[in-house]
Amino acid sequence: MIREMTEADSSRVLDIYKMGLDSRNATFEINVPLWSTWDSKHLEHSRFVWEENNKVLGWVALSPVSSRVMYQGVAEVSVYLDANYLNRGIGSLLMDKVIKSSEDNGIWTLYSSIFPENEGTIKLHEKFKFRLIGRREKIAKLDGLWRDTLLLERRSNIVGF
Repeated sequence: MIREMTEADSSRVLDIYKMGLDSRNATFEINVPLWSTWDSKHLEHSRFVWEENNKVLGWVALSPVSSRVMYQGVAEVSVYLDANYLNRGIGSLLMDKVIKSSEDNGIWTLYSSIFPENEGTIKLHEKFKFRLIGRREKIAKLDGLWRDTLLLERRSNIVGF
């Protein structure tokens, strides 16, 4: 089931985030932050977990892309799943929930930066009408190797237009 993320979920959220870091296809980050750091970088609304048998198997949250007021309706999506529970539709359920919540909270554009090799995440975003808006070539190094990222965005049909 999907429910709102709470601080009690912090350990499991960070464990799942570490799985993404370890995959080397989810983020340029290499260290798991403290919960206080993670918490401060994400919006207070639109944070959800998928829980099954009292265990969190995935999460989704939004981060602001800028502190400038004109961009208050633009947010970056982060969706992470326990690596042992992929291809079960959990990502789709979380994405659907966060899109609805983002619109309820005045977000008009959702954005993601994804490694081209992360095909599952790209397909998930495409399923929810994110469109490719660009490719940043050799934008940063991970483990000493230059990596590209794809930029995808989804514009709301409800908010702001």
